[in-house]
Amino acid sequence: MAGLYLKNHSYLYPKQLSEMIKKRDATLFCVESGGYKKLAFGGEILTKASAEGEKVIAMFPVVKPEQLGAKRFRQMYNTQYAYYAGAMANGISSVEMLVKLGKKGFMGSLGTGGMEIEQIAQCIDELQSRLKQGPYLINLLNSIHNPEKENKIVQIFLNKGVKAIEASAFINISEALVYYRLSGLKVDGNGEIISTNHIIAKISREEVAVKFMNCAPTDMVEKLLAKGKITKEQAELSKFISMADDITVESDSGGHTDNRPLISLLPAIISLNNQIQDKNQLRNKVRIGAGGGIGTAAAALAAFQMGAAYIVTGSVNQSCIEAGTSDRVKETLRKVRMQDVVMAPCADMFEMGVKVQVIKKGTMFPQNAQKLYQYYQQYAGLEDIPQKYKSVLEERIFCCSLDDIWKLTKAYFLKVDPLQIKRADANAKFKMSLVFRWYLGQSAKWAITGEADREFDMQIWCGQSMGAFNSWVEGTKYEESTHRKAVDVAKLIICGAAYLANIQNGILAGVHEESRFSLEHII
Repeated sequence: MAGLYLKNHSYLYPKQLSEMIKKRDATLFCVESGGYKKLAFGGEILTKASAEGEKVIAMFPVVKPEQLGAKRFRQMYNTQYAYYAGAMANGISSVEMLVKLGKKGFMGSLGTGGMEIEQIAQCIDELQSRLKQGPYLINLLNSIHNPEKENKIVQIFLNKGVKAIEASAFINISEALVYYRLSGLKVDGNGEIISTNHIIAKISREEVAVKFMNCAPTDMVEKLLAKGKITKEQAELSKFISMADDITVESDSGGHTDNRPLISLLPAIISLNNQIQDKNQLRNKVRIGAGGGIGTAAAALAAFQMGAAYIVTGSVNQSCIEAGTSDRVKETLRKVRMQDVVMAPCADMFEMGVKVQVIKKGTMFPQNAQKLYQYYQQYAGLEDIPQKYKSVLEERIFCCSLDDIWKLTKAYFLKVDPLQIKRADANAKFKMSLVFRWYLGQSAKWAITGEADREFDMQIWCGQSMGAFNSWVEGTKYEESTHRKAVDVAKLIICGAAYLANIQNGILAGVHEESRFSLEHII
């Protein structure tokens, strides 16, 4: 800043920076004082040197939390911040959590995975009643074994006017997903294509990301048109718009994850997106966000600085007061450290060997789940398992006979999806997988309900971000789960990221001061 000087100013301290972030307009200066470069604010700018003035090395507007990320993301979803709390299945990311977040300018995604269709409909009604203007998302978990359920859920979305969903665990684009996307296509008075049904796709692989960056598959569009589910105009418009508005790059997260490092995966997906958009020239520009491993302000800022249009949190919200899980789980989560998580076989894609990231501390679930998958690979059916191993399964894992578990499993699927039972009757190995999946599915529910008799069988989805958050808030009131509110956690992360961004700007300008800060300086 050649020729500029500052006088009657104040040097910046942590608490003052926090207050400046909250102001409408504020400017920071890097001044040279006594051979050192310092951050300053206020005062009077001079155009020539004076005895009272200090040379201005740089000046920049204060970065505010609502400025981080993509403005178009905030506008599309009517949220104050480029931040949302991702879905956690079985209603762990609850209606209550979404309402509290939405009323403070944050967005959350309802965890519908594992819910019955009627329960999903009821939750949507409650959300729309309590959060009339949004913002909120409803999660659509890919139903590999039950596509009809996915179709029914999407129809509920359309009937109830759900305008934004989070699509997760999709390996391929489904017809139900295309139906939702295309049903919201129309042309406005200026000839612009308008999509009223928005999709945020959660991915961890390049080959899956590509499918959401491109327009809807032609064969599915033609099927929907032939069934009369979409109009000829919507079928034509589908050629000019991508399947997703936004794509969340999910790295090392809780639950389903490929354990990929965000620092490598995010830039790769951003680059891929740029290539595809340059090639296809679609009408909308897909935004790329980051999720997985974000549990501190520093992690959030790193994601934004790598080019993320928005950030997504997950595991850290599970320990919050509003989370739809048991107090026992919340108490367990607040003590977790980064080394306390491990991968274990999951229920919904058990046969494929897909795993989820869970807590290993204080539970036998990871070992039990791995044992079940080992037996699934080794034997052709329940009858082939040696009696000595079968006895261990019945006594230590299932706590009742495998025959009784099959009766419970059969009764459930006869109610929700009878074709699964027909398939099991003809395939002993598939029958075995259904029985084993009973344990995997129930273990997650035991955690949510806090089932005392199943304390060591609880499946608690969790990523390393939980351990990072716990270390970050150690010694503060947020160390206790009873003080963790979803809004406060969101503010700690997004406001902390803005705080660090301002410190980083000072460092780039030449200020090499201590960048540590206290949590009380953020909220």
